[in-house]
Amino acid sequence: MAGFRALAEQVRNPRLVAAQRRTALRKCLERFAPYGHRATWHHLCTRSGIATQDRDPDPERLLAALAELEEARALWLAYEAEFAARRRREKHDGIRQPSAIDDWHRRTWGGCDIVPCAAPHLHPAARLAVVLRSMITAMESGRPRRDCPVCGGDRFNRLTGTGGCAAAGPVCGDCGVVVPATVLTREALTAAGPGGEGAGAGRLPAYAAA
Repeated sequence: MAGFRALAEQVRNPRLVAAQRRTALRKCLERFAPYGHRATWHHLCTRSGIATQDRDPDPERLLAALAELEEARALWLAYEAEFAARRRREKHDGIRQPSAIDDWHRRTWGGCDIVPCAAPHLHPAARLAVVLRSMITAMESGRPRRDCPVCGGDRFNRLTGTGGCAAAGPVCGDCGVVVPATVLTREALTAAGPGGEGAGAGRLPAYAAA
């Protein structure tokens, strides 16, 4: 099975027809998809001007989408390397108690669903690398906040894992990302509604279901 870099080279290969290069880009998302496969694809298509169902897209637009994906992947791989090095130092110093960021890192290892989105067509407008950097900074700060670490919105709904989303938790009412509960204050979590109860629990927000 081809790895991410081999597939990226297929996207760049001018000897392949556009349909083949598009398929290679889609397969790249099986190796790295920060929002989940469908939401990441929709995001890349939106930013690069590709129709999501276009089987013969402009190769230059495919390259633009690949460049954004590779930028985000490079940032994430650097973070994973730094995280692993830090954990080795902590274990050497006798610090072995798992933390919230350890749990988050285990769930996001490999680069899929790092910042899952409640619906495939709702995701942050910023570049993937910008969003990942914002979430990493928020997780590493260890300071709960009342607003979304990605877009600064302060409206949250509770998602309990339905609707095809890979994660459950508070969903930002502005950018659509599922925010790790450890990032938010108790007040923000309470406003989102209790898990399994309340008006916002167990379904996508109204704007996502439209």
